[in-house]
Amino acid sequence: MTRYIRKVAILGSGVMGSRIACHFANIGVEVLLLDIVPKELTTAEEKSNLTIESPQVRNRIVNEALQAALNSNPSPIYSKSFVQRIKTGNFSDDMSKIADVDWVIEVVIERLDIKQQVFAQVEQFRKPGTLISSNTSGIPIHLMLEGRSDDFKTHFAGTHFFNPPRYLPLLEIIPTTQTSPEVVDFYMQFGSKFLGKKTVLCKDTPAFIANRVGVYSILSLFHAVEEMGLTIDDVDKLTGPVLGRPKSATFRTCDVVGLDTLAMVAAGLKANCPDDEEHTVFELPGFIQTMLNNKWLGSKTKQGFYKKTVSAEGKKEILSLDLKTMEYGPAKKASFPTLEMTKSVDDLKQRTKMLFAGMDKAGEFYRSVFGGLFAYVCNRIPEIADDLYKIDDAIKAGFGWELGPFETWDILGFDAGKQLTVKKGKTLPAWVSEMEAAGCTSFYKVENGKKYYYSQTEKGYRIIPGTEDLIQLEAVRASGKVWGNADTTLVDLGDGILNLEFHTKMNTIGGGVIEGINKSIELAEKDYKGLVISNTGGNFSAGANVGMIFMMAVEQEFDELNFAVKAFQDTMMRVRYCNVPVVVAPHNMALGGGCELSMHADKVVAHAELYMGLVEFGVGLIPGGGGSKEFAKRLSDELKDGDIKINRLRERFLTIGQAKVSTSAQEAFELGYLRKGIDEIVISREHQLTRAKEACLQLADAGYIAPKRIKNVTVLGQEGLGIIYVGANSMLSGHYMSEHDGVISEKLGWVMCGGDLSQNTTVSEQYLLDLERKAFVELCMQRKTLERLESLVKSGKILRN
Repeated sequence: MTRYIRKVAILGSGVMGSRIACHFANIGVEVLLLDIVPKELTTAEEKSNLTIESPQVRNRIVNEALQAALNSNPSPIYSKSFVQRIKTGNFSDDMSKIADVDWVIEVVIERLDIKQQVFAQVEQFRKPGTLISSNTSGIPIHLMLEGRSDDFKTHFAGTHFFNPPRYLPLLEIIPTTQTSPEVVDFYMQFGSKFLGKKTVLCKDTPAFIANRVGVYSILSLFHAVEEMGLTIDDVDKLTGPVLGRPKSATFRTCDVVGLDTLAMVAAGLKANCPDDEEHTVFELPGFIQTMLNNKWLGSKTKQGFYKKTVSAEGKKEILSLDLKTMEYGPAKKASFPTLEMTKSVDDLKQRTKMLFAGMDKAGEFYRSVFGGLFAYVCNRIPEIADDLYKIDDAIKAGFGWELGPFETWDILGFDAGKQLTVKKGKTLPAWVSEMEAAGCTSFYKVENGKKYYYSQTEKGYRIIPGTEDLIQLEAVRASGKVWGNADTTLVDLGDGILNLEFHTKMNTIGGGVIEGINKSIELAEKDYKGLVISNTGGNFSAGANVGMIFMMAVEQEFDELNFAVKAFQDTMMRVRYCNVPVVVAPHNMALGGGCELSMHADKVVAHAELYMGLVEFGVGLIPGGGGSKEFAKRLSDELKDGDIKINRLRERFLTIGQAKVSTSAQEAFELGYLRKGIDEIVISREHQLTRAKEACLQLADAGYIAPKRIKNVTVLGQEGLGIIYVGANSMLSGHYMSEHDGVISEKLGWVMCGGDLSQNTTVSEQYLLDLERKAFVELCMQRKTLERLESLVKSGKILRN
């Protein structure tokens, strides 16, 4: 049957429930968020002469929980306007309203008896065929079905979101033996395509997949600290970004999650997995028990493995816990020769090989820890999952690892990984030996642009389910390369569409990327239909290469700088006016030049998590790659639609002048970086490139004709400059900006208003580009700008707001 989700009910408005509600609102679904009625009045309610029957009292718990979620940082919602999609109520008065929803999700406290009470109430009002699921993180799913109807059972499953739901992509789907296959398929597909999740099909086993493996990994590290004499600073250095994992690494993550929560999960696994060959790992080390006794639980109690303090001089400090003395002290800088050797290596796969080959304690640590992990995940098949890719997908999406255990093993090589398990004294299951005997010496392989995994049930390689129709750049790259240089790679996506990806540090745009864009357009115009610009990096692009700009400015090579800026501008204009459609697919950070590139595309297919902005003002400059020009052009288009010109000018000016960065793709529309009716948002990162290619092909097949260069941009001249100069002087006199900020403001206003023109005038894009470039170079001559650039380069930040 065809199933649509227009409205959902979320039962329980705690930390998870309120945020799940926000994420459904993010994708356009109406939400009914319910919770219990308070048992007593607050002091404030009593003073206001309210009673327990007053509506604001009865909905106090749910309303306060939702507001707390909306006030949290980072925000759980794409746009404040989306909050209107959420209606609140309570179990006693509003449960009957679930008769109108398409999906009911239970998110109440983790107690089976309470969940069963809620489901009994749901059964009274739920219409047949309505989806029903639980967000439990560990209670066996089948136990929740006692006393439920057959229709309830066939539509029921576990849907385990990870916190925070907007940002962590994992959604574990846990069916029971009675769940309809059609329902399972729907949960998997809807979660992936519409909620933007990495949906992983799990078995109904303790802690499912991600927490089973993730908590084992954390507990094994706890024991390694004692065995190897490491500090928590050492382990967090070894298990953070250098390994392709979050900055919070191990112990900082534990502080955020809460040591009590971690201990509870570990105790549950120890009790419920008696046959787990590593069940002793789930025994808490002595230092953990001491911390639990002292209520050092992490962020929630203001101290855990780390503790924030203020020194006698008033300086904020972060202290770390010495696990031998159980006393806090200044964090000790972790230093290992192996890590020093890998500092300049950006490629994670290459870096991983170096880490494991290290001859110091760091190398010993990696070999020991992963020897145990490799064996553990192999032995969990088929207990928690029949297929190995599910374990990799779950741990990556749920814990933020860039590489799953089996992917890491493939990087090291089959024999090398196997030897680590042998040295650790671990036993591998029979299916690994069968795999080796069959001549299959990698867990994954790429063939014909698709990624395959080794199936222990099929005794051979199978394409990863759900990826049959998706474009995976990593897989295409292996066989579809058309051209490349040190900074870019151009691949053939098929059907006449090319894709250009950057692979500089943070995907910054320098000479190599500019060459890549021009060469890609040249080849596309000659032999292909269109071009997509996307990449698999952590960020789409952090902007122009500030180091290059700084060096030219310091050396006073202003002619060369002018030439470089013009080359950037010309390249953006070539993106806009070439003979084939260009679609840009940005994700995460698209700042400065990355934003300008997007603004010049025929179409942007943006990932929902998009942090886009023209941030040059923060380093003493204005957008110089066509961004200032483009805002002037878009202002002109708005004036033609009858907008009040001075108000619109002020809004456009402040967006650049305050270096505003969107917190979502939706907000990028609101800030004017993306265009309504032209650009679009894709919730799923996994589907983004596929959709971008499809959009490019649609433009091409519709008979794409290069647009004509625009020569009728209306600028406001002195009328607009007057407003900007008065505003800047007012800010300056009120000490809200520095003198140098005043200079930058005047330069930006000069460009956006078309210079000192006596009246509203129409000018060409090239006229504005020339003004923009002149202002950019002149600002590079300013001492204050050089100081800001120098500070930025030294700090390692690149055009970051």
